[in-house]
Amino acid sequence: MIDLGVSKLALIGVVALVVIGPEKLPKVARMVGTFLGKAQRYVADVKAEVNRSIELEELKKMKDSVEGAAKDVESSIHSTASDFEKSWQDATQAYNSPTSSTDTAAALEHMGQSLAPTYQHPKKKWRLKQQAMPQWYKTRTKVRTRVQSGAARVARFRPKRTPLA
Repeated sequence: MIDLGVSKLALIGVVALVVIGPEKLPKVARMVGTFLGKAQRYVADVKAEVNRSIELEELKKMKDSVEGAAKDVESSIHSTASDFEKSWQDATQAYNSPTSSTDTAAALEHMGQSLAPTYQHPKKKWRLKQQAMPQWYKTRTKVRTRVQSGAARVARFRPKRTPLA
């Protein structure tokens, strides 16, 4: 690259002053400055475009690696699912075959289990769960803690009447 020191710049300035003249020197200096600014902006734009293309290539490589990893995970999931299906078929084959169903039921009852699960009501411990909720949470979420009839509730929230004078 060109090595411009202070002495070389001073020599260029003196030659320009002699060749161009003192009247036109400021206009020429402004034009040279604008051209240098445009050149610098152009170089910066080219550098930015090169950086964008490099980043785009890196993103494409990253996308390809992620897609490959996703395909590997998908294939492993499919193989695991097929293994699970096979083991499930093997495990449930005893229940599906009519000849061995009596033997299986007898074995399960012997172990303390039955074939059909017993029904349990989902809100069996509802009162216990309601009592376990803290009072501050009930007041914040406006859960009713006391039973009140509809008429009493209306009377409670009815606006007060002022006597007419």
